[in-house]
Amino acid sequence: MGRSRKPLSVSRTEGSNPSLSAELFINHNYMRHLKLFLIFFIYILSLNTINANDSDTIKKIFYFKLFSNIDPSASRIVNKAMSEAKDVNADLIILHLNTYGGTLVDADSIRTNFLHSQIPIWVLVDNNAASAGALISIAANKIFMVPGSTIGAATVVDQTSQALPDKYQSYMRAMMRSTAIARGRDPKIAEAMVDPDIYIAGIIDSGKTLTFTAQEALKNGFCDEIVQNFDDLIAKNNLQNAQIIKMRITWLDKLINFFLNPLVSGILIMLIIAGIFYELQSPGIGFPLILAIISAVLYFVPYYIEGLAANWEIIIFIIGIILLLVELFAIPGFGVAGISGIILILAGLILSLIDNKGFHFPEHALEQLGTAFATVTVAVFVGFTASILLSKRLFTHSVFGQHLSLSTEMKSENGYTGSDLLFKNLIGQTATTYTVLRPSGKIIINDDLYDAVSLYSYIDRGKKVKIVDFQNNQLIVEPYEEL
Repeated sequence: MGRSRKPLSVSRTEGSNPSLSAELFINHNYMRHLKLFLIFFIYILSLNTINANDSDTIKKIFYFKLFSNIDPSASRIVNKAMSEAKDVNADLIILHLNTYGGTLVDADSIRTNFLHSQIPIWVLVDNNAASAGALISIAANKIFMVPGSTIGAATVVDQTSQALPDKYQSYMRAMMRSTAIARGRDPKIAEAMVDPDIYIAGIIDSGKTLTFTAQEALKNGFCDEIVQNFDDLIAKNNLQNAQIIKMRITWLDKLINFFLNPLVSGILIMLIIAGIFYELQSPGIGFPLILAIISAVLYFVPYYIEGLAANWEIIIFIIGIILLLVELFAIPGFGVAGISGIILILAGLILSLIDNKGFHFPEHALEQLGTAFATVTVAVFVGFTASILLSKRLFTHSVFGQHLSLSTEMKSENGYTGSDLLFKNLIGQTATTYTVLRPSGKIIINDDLYDAVSLYSYIDRGKKVKIVDFQNNQLIVEPYEEL
């Protein structure tokens, strides 16, 4: 037979009282549960006390504004602000944001810095946090919005505001989703700010890209609090006693940010191309070449300071210029050296706009490469076209240009004959180079200027030459050797 088990609540010993033992057991369990309840209550109370005293731990606040498009200059401002905040041992960074968006590359760079920051970051949305601005805001620890502000509409578009193919949207959706998860926000809502096909009951219909008002963002966890302004944010979070350190933008910062603007970069590329073109049209003058050099310096230096333009990218640009000059001045015709020079010049300009490390390109390099290629090619085309269209006006209709180009009109009523006959009669005569022949330039005969091409590629200015032939309304000359 099996041994019978005694109830655990009653333990008989000699002389013991069963009812008293049961009462003690009940009291023991009651006390144990009460103890657990008190521990839990004290824990919750301690959490509330910590949260209530958060403002006491914030002694220094670093504050800066970003009221512009998200571009390389904006990324530079954020990097500088976070570095300065770390240097002053700030306890909190507050970004005052108002933007319609910008480049995905720079937005991703700012987002990454926010997520890796050891200092908490709050964003105060003033009017707009659209597109790239929405991604940046979601990466912050807290989002504050002023009444009437909006956040969302993060679809990736091109320069004409047309949505890019789905591979770009997919990358943006993944960034929005992962950023929202990292900050404890609804990833589905973050995706809906990019993808119009996402449907969320009671929030967004399919076919529409999600954009929240301040009240909607607060209701759905994409805004922590609605405030009137920065001072109201400080007051509502009991931060009046904290030291507020505002970022100071120096004149050098403004200058660098100005030259980092893609539009300014495009203009500088146009000036580089125009300077080279005019130097070839008016050899020996020096000013177009100086213009091209200054433009190249202003183009590369800001990107070099920001770490975008590496040494080797600047070097290949310089090598390209050298090859092009060698082709034009030393080698007859136009061949491998000239083509290689043009390719290297374009490569140097394009690569300086891309955030690559050597030949390692980031995941979003394709979009960055497309933007850089478009910026450079459009600027080169416009610069070259404008140079051709303006060269005649500049060199023939200005006092400065008349000394550099042939402006004399040879009219028949003044005794001039057809060019073929005139040039044929000049064969065998001597002339003086008016400009350097590289191999083309100007020569002067009896105070008249003529276009000429040297058989020997390079002849310095002021040298005597002999006319040996003509072709395409240009005299062909060679150095004159006296017997």
